[in-house]
Amino acid sequence: MKYIVFTDIDGTLIEHDTYSYEAAKPALSALKEQDIPLIFCTSKTRAEIEVYVKELDLAYPFISENGGAIFIPHNYFDVEYAHTKETPEYDIIELGTDYGTLRKNLADIRRSVDFEIIGFGDMDDVGVSEDTGLDIESARLAKIREYDEAFRLGKGANTPDAEKRLTELIKSHGLNHTRGGRYWHIIGDNDKGKAVTILSEIYRRQFDDIRTIGLGDSQNDLPMLQAVDIPLLVRKPGGQYDASIKDARINKVKGIGPVGWNIAILDILMA
Repeated sequence: MKYIVFTDIDGTLIEHDTYSYEAAKPALSALKEQDIPLIFCTSKTRAEIEVYVKELDLAYPFISENGGAIFIPHNYFDVEYAHTKETPEYDIIELGTDYGTLRKNLADIRRSVDFEIIGFGDMDDVGVSEDTGLDIESARLAKIREYDEAFRLGKGANTPDAEKRLTELIKSHGLNHTRGGRYWHIIGDNDKGKAVTILSEIYRRQFDDIRTIGLGDSQNDLPMLQAVDIPLLVRKPGGQYDASIKDARINKVKGIGPVGWNIAILDILMA
């Protein structure tokens, strides 16, 4: 039996405010020693994920932008699988809607409401840096979006009906939304769970007997957690769990972000 680990990044593998994964290093080392695939499944862009792939010296597939696409390094699998496009580095299974289409629809929605909607595409690198706490280079990478527009609500949105109106409008445009630790996201007919299911099926054909682990902290991780064999929810800053996640099958980890991540992975590997 082979473990496959799917993980969110922000607020899960890395700390919410400092963006550090220092607390998770013991578990990261244990995964590498046992040659257990670590699959990023995040709202982050391909460009952002590749920074972590390089830093951690990983050579596994990853899932970007809330299940927008699966990136599989060439010749990683021996089994065949369908994919929609190729780059020099990857076979890509695209599940999401083109970013330009999402931006156009979000602009239409903005004209229909009386409150501010501020997307990453509305800000320059400095604006994204100031809004997120990311350094300028990381902010630049966060703006290289392909299948998901991250946005927040601004002036006029602090009314009981604003969020309801927003979700209705997104749905009326034939699109979907999710919420992460910091931002709303407008997306197409994709989510983390659909991407995890597709990639897990390829892994099962490659290795036969696998057991999937999923780690997350927010509502946008719920589809991923519901698609794995061992779902794990870490605490948010302050020590609470995301109150919107009520699935009793999901195991609640006693630790915030990467601290909980580290505990959970080591507990499984030492069991």
